[in-house]
Amino acid sequence: MQIIDGKATSAEIKKEIAEEVKVFVAEGNRRPHLAAVLVGHDGGSETYVAFKIKDCEEVGFTSSLIRFEDDVTEETLLKRIAELNTDPEIDGFIVQLPLPDHISEQKIIEAIDPEKDVDGFHPVNVGKTVIGLPSFVSATPFGIILLLKRFNIETSGKNCVIVGRSNIVGRPLSVLMSQKAINATVTVAHSRTKDLKEVCRNADILVAALGSPEFIKEDMVKEGAVVIDVGTTRVKSDLTKSGFKLKGDVEYETVAPKCSYITPVPGGVGPMTRVSLLLNTMIAAKTRRPGA
Repeated sequence: MQIIDGKATSAEIKKEIAEEVKVFVAEGNRRPHLAAVLVGHDGGSETYVAFKIKDCEEVGFTSSLIRFEDDVTEETLLKRIAELNTDPEIDGFIVQLPLPDHISEQKIIEAIDPEKDVDGFHPVNVGKTVIGLPSFVSATPFGIILLLKRFNIETSGKNCVIVGRSNIVGRPLSVLMSQKAINATVTVAHSRTKDLKEVCRNADILVAALGSPEFIKEDMVKEGAVVIDVGTTRVKSDLTKSGFKLKGDVEYETVAPKCSYITPVPGGVGPMTRVSLLLNTMIAAKTRRPGA
């Protein structure tokens, strides 16, 4: 069994991006600029955004954090997004999810200029991804593909089962895994899938992306499978200073011994999601006019 170390892999990619930024700036361009919009004080979102800011510093990006309280109106948030869309100093930005219940996440996503949508959530980018056109690919699926490639994991002709059908992970990943560059045969499973255990046991590559801690058990995984755990649920813990710990969707202790490769939680897919955001921002910066 080999651990797919997303933390180490993302560190390697960040070094590559940092070198790319040096060249980019030396050519007379301003530094790539990534902005994040954070609404409220959700613990997970605060941590994630803090990591993103740190990532930007590491690779030489400029970063901005735009904060709103939980009671911000949808109208105010949409107005700020419109300003970011037209700000020539910002190459890409994200609106950190989840948002408060009184704000429509879909309306916010659709308000972002697709050319600055480095999270890859806008329907235009999703649609381009589906038909194989250049686009900003959703960060988590992008990160998973990078891991498979960096670890030289064979995908062609392999049976890939994705448990979870969200618009952020499951659905876009299913498209990427079935494209010619990857050539996997893909099954998207979900809560209504019959004989889910058997479906999972037939997977050469099993991706758990349903947000249910330790849902995937040892008897759902075949010997030698590649297991990608996307889950990052915060659960209470008396063993940590923060009072919580992250749990994946896979029962790691029992599943890992059966795998050829497996991602840990934390340190697997999470860091790759963040580095994919940097890669998308670099792409956005390169598509702007030189020196703009």
